[in-house]
Amino acid sequence: MQADIEDFILYLAAERGLSDNYQLSTRLSLEAFAKWAAQVHGFETPGAIGQRHLTEYLAQRKRADYAAASIKLVVVALKVFYRWLLLRERITHDFAEVLPLPRVERYLPETLNEQQIERLLENLPESGPLTLRNKAVFETLYACGLRVSELCDARLENLDTENRIIRVTGKGDKTRVLPVGTKAIAAIQAYLAGERPALVRKHTRSHLFLSVRGHRLTPDRIWQLVKEAARQAGLPSNVYPHLLRHSFATHLLENGADLRIIQELLGHADISTTQIYTHVEQSRLKAIHYKFHPRAK
Repeated sequence: MQADIEDFILYLAAERGLSDNYQLSTRLSLEAFAKWAAQVHGFETPGAIGQRHLTEYLAQRKRADYAAASIKLVVVALKVFYRWLLLRERITHDFAEVLPLPRVERYLPETLNEQQIERLLENLPESGPLTLRNKAVFETLYACGLRVSELCDARLENLDTENRIIRVTGKGDKTRVLPVGTKAIAAIQAYLAGERPALVRKHTRSHLFLSVRGHRLTPDRIWQLVKEAARQAGLPSNVYPHLLRHSFATHLLENGADLRIIQELLGHADISTTQIYTHVEQSRLKAIHYKFHPRAK
């Protein structure tokens, strides 16, 4: 089965062009299943495995207290793997086709309100090391709703300050072009003129945001910067970079933006992922109604 898995991962990379993270997640899921099939039943080929064995494996995962989201990843990996095996005539029947996907509970994302975002951005240090870079990082995260990885990978050649747009690469190596607000552009230009030249080293590449050693700024460092800034602004301790992305989407929705536009800006492949923000807005409206309506309580 290991040889089949290797061939399948190669197919995902070469023919489907799927991301390294997706390939790794799928490989880990399939290799764990192959190990279980060999140890428990002595199966060495996928053709020896029936629907009963697939169901048994998923039940074992559930008994081991795997989260529904984790089990869903396993089911999806098995489905695409067995579909691929059938198309290449390595098996005669796709028993994974009928496996049900676990229902994953959706949690409402945390957000900061507009006043809290204002406090965060307006209370950033105005003097000290790399203050221009840090301000540009914060302004860009919130102005564009970027994932941290997208911010870290942003490059100079993909930034157009004159037209205030930036091209980023998100999940699945999909690119999108985003508008950048005037305050964010001003912060970026100040950083490019005042601090980035001093950070450049011989090994430096074209990444927009650089560390003190001239390397690409890392997600861990951005986490540290956000935590430090939130503490200085007197905000709750659970502020983290992705919270700025959630806040970006929620504030757009609150101010009348179309959900499809927000989907494009966030780079969501499925509108259902973006719809979670409509529930955030509904929750906010319910809270306001409960607080202020005389007969709500």
